[in-house]
Amino acid sequence: MKGTINVLCYKSKTLANGENPLVIRVCKDNKKKYQSLGISVNPKFWDFDKNRPKPNCPNKELILKIILEKETEYQKQILEFQSDKKDYTATTLLLSKKENIKSKTVSDFYEEIVASLNAIGKTGNAKIYKDSHNSLKRFYGNKLEIPFSDIDVIWLNNYEQFLRGNKCNEVSISTFFRTLRGAYNRAIKAKIVKQEFYPFNEFKLSKFDTSTEKRAISKNEILQIINADLTNSSDYVRLSQDLFTFSYLCGGINFVDMANLKQNNVTDNRVIYVRQKTGKKINVPLNEKAQNIINKYVIDKDTADYIFPILDKTIHKTEQQKHNRRHKVLAHINKNLKAIATKLEISTDVTTYVARHSFATVLKRSGVATSIISETLGHSSEKVTQIYLDSFENTQIDAAMANLL
Repeated sequence: MKGTINVLCYKSKTLANGENPLVIRVCKDNKKKYQSLGISVNPKFWDFDKNRPKPNCPNKELILKIILEKETEYQKQILEFQSDKKDYTATTLLLSKKENIKSKTVSDFYEEIVASLNAIGKTGNAKIYKDSHNSLKRFYGNKLEIPFSDIDVIWLNNYEQFLRGNKCNEVSISTFFRTLRGAYNRAIKAKIVKQEFYPFNEFKLSKFDTSTEKRAISKNEILQIINADLTNSSDYVRLSQDLFTFSYLCGGINFVDMANLKQNNVTDNRVIYVRQKTGKKINVPLNEKAQNIINKYVIDKDTADYIFPILDKTIHKTEQQKHNRRHKVLAHINKNLKAIATKLEISTDVTTYVARHSFATVLKRSGVATSIISETLGHSSEKVTQIYLDSFENTQIDAAMANLL
């Protein structure tokens, strides 16, 4: 059923000046919705049969101009809905004009997201959106000059088939779709696209199997790595061992956050920092072995800035420089950890991330509630896990962490 648009003098409400507000009425599927035009008239100057101001109405021409503009505006929106074969209600029609949707293509908006993330130092997230943008351009075409409203369920199904046809693995497919969904949500918030076009209520991302093998190793294997005699090894190999050990002993802190640690993050025998990925504040105890590792690298406390010799404040000044340096060092660290594990006859592919998983596993076995730890460090939702950990008593975490060695 096609919607109808009328402007009425709303007699049910009388303003302080004795006038009645003019409202636009949308009728669709036997439902009526009203929205004020922001102007009013004295009812004696209104023709209620024609729904127009009378010839003797003050400011008649201006009022009539506003009415015609609004009626034309909503009629045009109805035609757009019909042209796009989009269903609508009286409510969504009113909201569509109230939201003042801006004209911007998917490609333009993606570029804005990447630029804004880089500007605030979130280079990792910026890369994720850039990769997503490139994937979409490979699917649709380099320009990607389409509005977000064109991305519907059929479009998403075709994009999924394209990714699978190019032998993209399940985890990558999930990442591309979650990033696209994130961009769509940002576009709605920025009033680039209307909420009613949102396709992800029907196209569920839960169908993608992103489960991975557990990366934890046994406590005995952890201790083998921690206690391995690397006296004759290079400084880089010993740094790899220390970073692995520090991560395991300090709440499964990941490599990026270890690289970013400064002396002021250590106070009262605790490591307190804000996770770069989630923005959550982390507060964990610092045991003697972890403190010894810090002391090993912070030789001159007056001049030292970063704790570990990964970033140099005189060289790595921009976020992009820091990102590139961390990426390069991490590759070397993980290569060294694999060599250490091979020497110790540990079959698992050991990386810094294994320390995070192993930390979580040991906490589970130490009696920490499953509801607190089950999502920890690379499980289904790291963000939820951090929320749990934030509300978990330090005394309980401290007691559990006493069992790490």
